[in-house]
Amino acid sequence: MKHRGRHRRRRQGRAARAFLAGTALALTAAATMISASQATDGDDPGALTPLTRAAEARALRLQEQPVPQATLDELASGMGKPVGVRAVLESADRSMRDLTGCTADERTALPVAPAATRAYCWDAADTRAWRAGAVTTSGDADDDGWWSDNRVILSGWSQGTAGRGLARVAFVDANDPDHLRYASALLVVPVDGGRNYRALTSGLSGMVWYQDKLLVTAAGGLYVYDMDRIQRTTVRSAAVGRVGKGWSAHGYRFVLPAVGAYRLSGGSAAPRLGGISLDRSTTPDSLVASERTPADSDRPARLWRYDFDTDPARTGLPAIDATGSAHPVEVYETEASGIEGVLSHRATGTGRSDWYLGRAPGAMDRHGSLWRQDTDGAEATRCGSAGAPRCWGMRAGPLSYWEATGEVWSQSGRTLFAVPLASIDRALG
Repeated sequence: MKHRGRHRRRRQGRAARAFLAGTALALTAAATMISASQATDGDDPGALTPLTRAAEARALRLQEQPVPQATLDELASGMGKPVGVRAVLESADRSMRDLTGCTADERTALPVAPAATRAYCWDAADTRAWRAGAVTTSGDADDDGWWSDNRVILSGWSQGTAGRGLARVAFVDANDPDHLRYASALLVVPVDGGRNYRALTSGLSGMVWYQDKLLVTAAGGLYVYDMDRIQRTTVRSAAVGRVGKGWSAHGYRFVLPAVGAYRLSGGSAAPRLGGISLDRSTTPDSLVASERTPADSDRPARLWRYDFDTDPARTGLPAIDATGSAHPVEVYETEASGIEGVLSHRATGTGRSDWYLGRAPGAMDRHGSLWRQDTDGAEATRCGSAGAPRCWGMRAGPLSYWEATGEVWSQSGRTLFAVPLASIDRALG
């Protein structure tokens, strides 16, 4: 289903062309040397294996757990009328550096091949003690790439350890590709019937903004946030939650309160949920996911997808049955380990999807790798005189395809970048 409701806008040709044009960058990462030890196909994951048994699908079933509407209404009555994405963008007071302003270490974190055509680095003071974990864009939210009058990139960040940390989302104003600015909102969960909220204390490994919902992988499942239900805080302090007669969010001016969650209900057979992304090449649009395993693991990992609901009353949510369960519609097993980013896309005129897997570096590797895999085999992007597969970012991150621009957005450490999908396909060998 294509979302063309009240958030859709008339295309602004000049801005769109400026965003699409993006002259390719002469990245210093392209000069990175590839060691002889990396020139190996020993980590070739081979072909995908379809998993078709009912028990294998049951392990990936998601159980929907909505936050009661009365709880959300109570929170809004205490905090004030919710706002939307525009309000956060209008408060953007942090600037991102383009490639020329990035440090040598930040530039080295970029892919060796294919080269990024856009690259930006975050405010160093603002991201100290935080780690990046997810990327999605308004290209996911709406098929024309706009959210109302804005082009937006969202980047998820985590602080501290699971159970004791914080999670936030940076809202990047990407209307002017030469001057990216951002502001952040803390991810929270309503408690006490909406009379308070707590921090989402979990690392973020994936994020998809689809229609008016933001889906975030955390704490063994998916948390759901409504992009039209962002709340302003009133107290600037380190506390999170109600403070006297006000509301605080560790110094942030906005919070995103969860409106629901999905839990994997497969018990010990359920995977550790890793990356997620949107696939618009299926009918209906679908949510794809990968299993998180260690980078040097010998254990196979699973890849799968859920259909999004086409009911107008359930915008942005996976399709569920009468019991509130979302069932996978396609499941595969891969020999790939250390999957940090997953993307699925069906080329025009073909009946088969290609799966792109961003894999973390092994213990002896400097860079990660990017593989394209299907039921016939696997190919990696390659670089250097030996044609080594370890060519992706030093810290393999999420993958998010912006259909309107043809770009894949990702993040390696504190460096945000984009690579055309066509360039990735050309670099596969």
